[in-house]
Amino acid sequence: MTAEDLDAVVTLDRICFGRLWSLETYQRELDSPYCDLLGLFSTLSSEKLLAMGCFWSILEEAHVTILAVNPQYHHQGLGQAILYFLLKSAYDRGLERATLEVRVSNSPAISLYQKFGFKRAGKRPNYYQDNGEDALILWLSGMQQPQFQTTLAQWYTMICDRLSFFQE
Repeated sequence: MTAEDLDAVVTLDRICFGRLWSLETYQRELDSPYCDLLGLFSTLSSEKLLAMGCFWSILEEAHVTILAVNPQYHHQGLGQAILYFLLKSAYDRGLERATLEVRVSNSPAISLYQKFGFKRAGKRPNYYQDNGEDALILWLSGMQQPQFQTTLAQWYTMICDRLSFFQE
């Protein structure tokens, strides 16, 4: 993403999270060499930014901080696509594992993360400030193992097949 995309990023944040981060926070993420802020864009939609994701590179870990899909495009494979690109970027950086927190009630997100190999590592009680909900801590390890490159290729094929309807 670029600075020109930040208005769309803040709009998607507001739609998905009720304004979790400010424009200034996203600008800091964009400027940081330890952060990847990625977006999926469409020229065919009135909503230019369809999905976004962010992770922080901390030592050997990718800490996924944001994964958002415009609700108009849920259940169309965009969550899979943005998660794939986050993990591919983390792999390309040489990171060994990925972690994230997810609401215990967010079954679709948990299912997505498990599909990509994330395992439950614990729980953070009262993690979410808006309602005191707990968060599950999920981990994915082995990202620099030889078989992970094969896994990435399989995910890429799965995502391309799923998103082929966007090209029609």
